[in-house]
Amino acid sequence: LIARTPEPLAAAAVAVAASAQSGAFVQTLACDATDLAALQPALEAFIAQRGAPDYLFNAVGYAYPQDLHALTLADFERNMHANYYGQLAPTLALLPHFRAAGKGHIINISSILGFIAAPGYATYTPSKYALFGLSEALRSELRQEGIRVSVAFPPDTDTPGFAEENRTKPPAVARMSSNTNKLLSPEAVAAAILRGVAAGRFEILVGDARWMRPVSRIFPGLARRIIDQEYAKALKQVAQMRNR
Repeated sequence: LIARTPEPLAAAAVAVAASAQSGAFVQTLACDATDLAALQPALEAFIAQRGAPDYLFNAVGYAYPQDLHALTLADFERNMHANYYGQLAPTLALLPHFRAAGKGHIINISSILGFIAAPGYATYTPSKYALFGLSEALRSELRQEGIRVSVAFPPDTDTPGFAEENRTKPPAVARMSSNTNKLLSPEAVAAAILRGVAAGRFEILVGDARWMRPVSRIFPGLARRIIDQEYAKALKQVAQMRNR
């Protein structure tokens, strides 16, 4: 388990260890996943001791919902750096070991906003689209070497990150989210992703992504109209509440 902040990392290790099978071990590394210079030697030391892992789950990132006019270039750079490079760097660190073994499975966590855009997520959506593109590129090159790649598209998930996201969410964006999305538990999302990994799926669709992805691919205009209508509805609801 790799994360930047030691305290949540330790808590996660305890939770994982409690549900691990007999003989399994849990090891943690407090490191910024975007910092390849720090990450690479730490992973090399782990691999020298334990051997290379069979799976890499990249679940790095955050959302900063905000109206477009309130965003700066730095906001875009920060979100892309964390969400995209935070999954790319661990991949680059482990890829030589997967190649040497002739096997391995890379799982990148994108988002339902990794294939369709919604208002309020102008910094987040490009980073999640980028992960989809990265996963496509990795899959096309690595499949001949026996290395699998998957990309997961979860919807809103009831995590501390989602609670933090709600602190900056514009009112209409928050209303649209509550109108349209069913908040899933982390356990449900993790179980769906693991089922997709076990089945060898490239695109792992979770929750509403299971119907939104085919609609956005086959009928992109319809998907955009749905988003536009829901946002217009949310804007109207917010305006009505303000006028009461």
